[in-house]
Amino acid sequence: MLSPRPCPFRLSHLFQGGLVLGLTLLGLSLSADPFPDPAPPTVSAAPAPATEATSAPVAIPGLTYHGPPKPLSPEAVTAAWPRFLGPTDNAKSPETHLLDDFPEEGLKKVWELEKGISYTSPVIAGGKLVIFNRFENDEVVQCLDPETGKQFWSYRYPVAYTDRYGFNGGPRASAVLDSGKVYTLGVTSVLTCLDLASGTKLWQRHLATEFPLATYFFGHGSCPLVHDGKVIVPMGTTDNLSVAAFDQHSGRLLWGTRHPWNASYASPVIATLQGEERLLVFGGGESDPPSGGLLCIDPATGALHDAFPWRPDKFESVNGATPVAVGNDSVFISASYGKGGVLLHLNADLKWEERWQSSDFGMHWTTPLLLDGVLYGFPGRNEPDAWFAAYSVETGEEAWRIDPDWTVSLPSGRDYRMKYLRGCLLHADGRTYALGELGSLGIMHLSSAGVEEVDRTQLFLARSTWSLPVLHRGLLYIVQHEPDMDGHAPRLICYDFRK
Repeated sequence: MLSPRPCPFRLSHLFQGGLVLGLTLLGLSLSADPFPDPAPPTVSAAPAPATEATSAPVAIPGLTYHGPPKPLSPEAVTAAWPRFLGPTDNAKSPETHLLDDFPEEGLKKVWELEKGISYTSPVIAGGKLVIFNRFENDEVVQCLDPETGKQFWSYRYPVAYTDRYGFNGGPRASAVLDSGKVYTLGVTSVLTCLDLASGTKLWQRHLATEFPLATYFFGHGSCPLVHDGKVIVPMGTTDNLSVAAFDQHSGRLLWGTRHPWNASYASPVIATLQGEERLLVFGGGESDPPSGGLLCIDPATGALHDAFPWRPDKFESVNGATPVAVGNDSVFISASYGKGGVLLHLNADLKWEERWQSSDFGMHWTTPLLLDGVLYGFPGRNEPDAWFAAYSVETGEEAWRIDPDWTVSLPSGRDYRMKYLRGCLLHADGRTYALGELGSLGIMHLSSAGVEEVDRTQLFLARSTWSLPVLHRGLLYIVQHEPDMDGHAPRLICYDFRK
């Protein structure tokens, strides 16, 4: 185990901290922030609530309804899923009364809907499911009934984007639901606020034209964070606006954090560290030379507490895995491209200290799962490089690693050797669900001693199954981002997961 060491910080950090403190002592507001708002948006009012007859959802092309799920147990605990990592931003859900194993005939589909191109997942709250995709030359927000797939409304706006590495040109960031509103950040940095009940646009900002944004490898891709009346967006501009907070109701710029690190593909989260809420932003997108790391920020003011550099040394690399808060004062971050993971301690002076690091435990984009003092994840840069591993939070030592494989036979008679590859992990009802990037879903019990795989099923066989499963009221939502081997188009599938 490595001895703690404080992270070096820049003189600009001292300047910003002194500026914020000086403004506070003088009783001045943060309107004196060096980042003035270049284009406060026009705000529209939400319409009056619709009647039940006019607000009923309708079936749309591409929707297939298979049949109702089992009744939800009156004893079942349920929870909303308003953000892409779930209600607590850590891929865990309090839901109960879920299946112990898979039916012999496979999971029952409730409904499925052909979707546009994206790498997003649905979010659900208040009886509404929202999915954000691209159809032809429009980015489209659709609001659906979670149990039937019927559509309440849709909202679209034009987009022009071609991924220079050959990935699809849809949005990367899932929508966020908060206070009866929908927030989306498109691949070309269009930030939109919609009324959840009606789909009415309340305000919209074109960040790429309003601010001197740096370029992004794969478009703007981290999910916004809505917290305490603010929409927090990792940015990265030529004048060092690293993170911005906008008023969630008006879209007006409230504060900006000055730092040279650009937005990555990891999403910001709030964690309670040293007794207070801290904003954690893992930056590190396109820059030459490559730079990035973990920012610890005061979410109320945007003041920067400290920055810990952690970024692969390759130009064509990104930080993509969301930080994981560990206990009351620590955070785990990881990156692929040979960098690995590191556990950081935030000390009483609000400075980062390194506790341990492992070059082998670096996630490309999936978020590690923390259970009972152990971190679990699928490190690896490319499909063949990945494996499944567990690391002790206390010591940083690897508890185990495995790389299970199995054979899947298609109706065509062709057999495929399968692995989870760069999978993702969801924990609920006392067990962990592992979704492999080719459409395999496993039920597991995890511990520092090893893995007990209870059951496994093949939902479909398609590449780029990269989005975390979504769980709501005993229904499991899986996004298939590419056509599968049976010829199905990309789709959102709702499965009955009720016991």
